[in-house]
Amino acid sequence: MFRSVPNILTILRLVLVPVIAAQLAREHYRQALALVFVAGVTDGLDGWLARRFGWMTRVGAWLDPLADKALLVTVYILLGVRAVLPVWLAVLVPLRDVFILSMIGVGLLFTSVRTFPPSRWGKLSTIVQVFTALVVLADAAAGKLLPHAVVLSLVSITAAATIWSGFDYGRRGFAMWRRWRIDDAASRR
Repeated sequence: MFRSVPNILTILRLVLVPVIAAQLAREHYRQALALVFVAGVTDGLDGWLARRFGWMTRVGAWLDPLADKALLVTVYILLGVRAVLPVWLAVLVPLRDVFILSMIGVGLLFTSVRTFPPSRWGKLSTIVQVFTALVVLADAAAGKLLPHAVVLSLVSITAAATIWSGFDYGRRGFAMWRRWRIDDAASRR
């Protein structure tokens, strides 16, 4: 029973995504910020519980990043729609995720590779994206008090981290494909 607690927390985070979306669509930034904070706590807690007590499951390994991506993509798109973030950044963040998911899909369909570990650049990019979204969301909730230069700096850093991690995932995906081809050719001999 306890083994499923991390998965329940992850499902809760997924359930919060449309609620957060509704708050952002209504420009209820304080409520959205509070819900994003709750989602962040569930993310940290589910991972800690799974590692600490060995409650890791295959379902959790797939659901957790899905919940993270769903939350980030939703927040970025709606902050872009509401002009709280530049539209181009609100497109760039989900586009990188579509690129990564496409590579994984191709890998699953055409190779025997079944593990796609996150990279340190991908993790750093996610941290930067989360930090930027939280700061910008908190600023919107407070009535846009941050100087434009601060927001512009965060947007620039987030864009650079997102692009770099996308290139890194592409490089790693190509290297995995090459290794698979070599190993596959060797196994046929």
